[in-house]
Amino acid sequence: MGLTLSASTIRRIAEDHERARIERAQIRRLTAAHPDMTLDDSYACQREWVALQIAAGARVIGHKIGLTSRAMQRTMNIDEPDFGVLLDYMAHPSGSTLRAGEYCDPQIEVELAFVLRSALSGPGVTVEEVLDATEYVVPALELIDARSFRTDPDDGVTRTVRDTVADNAADAGVIVGATRLDPRGTDLRWVGAILRVNGVVEETGLAAGVLDDPVLGIAWLARRLAGFGEGLAAGEIVLCGSFTRPVRCRPGDRIEVDYGPYGTVAVNFA
Repeated sequence: MGLTLSASTIRRIAEDHERARIERAQIRRLTAAHPDMTLDDSYACQREWVALQIAAGARVIGHKIGLTSRAMQRTMNIDEPDFGVLLDYMAHPSGSTLRAGEYCDPQIEVELAFVLRSALSGPGVTVEEVLDATEYVVPALELIDARSFRTDPDDGVTRTVRDTVADNAADAGVIVGATRLDPRGTDLRWVGAILRVNGVVEETGLAAGVLDDPVLGIAWLARRLAGFGEGLAAGEIVLCGSFTRPVRCRPGDRIEVDYGPYGTVAVNFA
């Protein structure tokens, strides 16, 4: 695909997204002004935004994978997942209280998180290599946000995957559970979850919704990063992708996700 945007435009886009995040004031989707921008452009914008975070003192702690379900891929007119970066200020323990007003349009998704004991890199990373490199898997929630409008208020057009990727694949946080799963001793495909908002069941799902096996997502990400000359580092947290639809978060909401024998992960919004 290649880049079509100039370095100065990429820098400006990253700064616009950061300003939107800080001021909680959404911007228009990028493809309104740059309809011919490529996915490579979008990842370049994301990388520039991450560079701004690191320059401000943030630390990379992992990655997230998104758009792992076939339904979402068809909706976004793509045939592969996307990814973003997790930063240290995004991590919260289960039971945390977050302020909904500190985000533009906060939503919660149900995930599994892989914690790596060793690095993963290269264009040929396999499922077996992922299992060997994984120290444990934990139930987790991803907090997603939209620094650009999901639906443009000017023309009613929904943002594309190119807009989302430039927005760090919508990543805003991770809430991590306490139960550690052995990736070889647990059939991760059959890990199920019941999501309740204020005690009412809103979503249910199985982890098989993530590419049929969450491990495949981690292998895909390692191979995809190889194209940028990067890899997954030891100690990283990697969110494998949601296996429920996202639910919106409003002040006063308590979101609890019951993973059955693997515990409950909860987050409150003030």
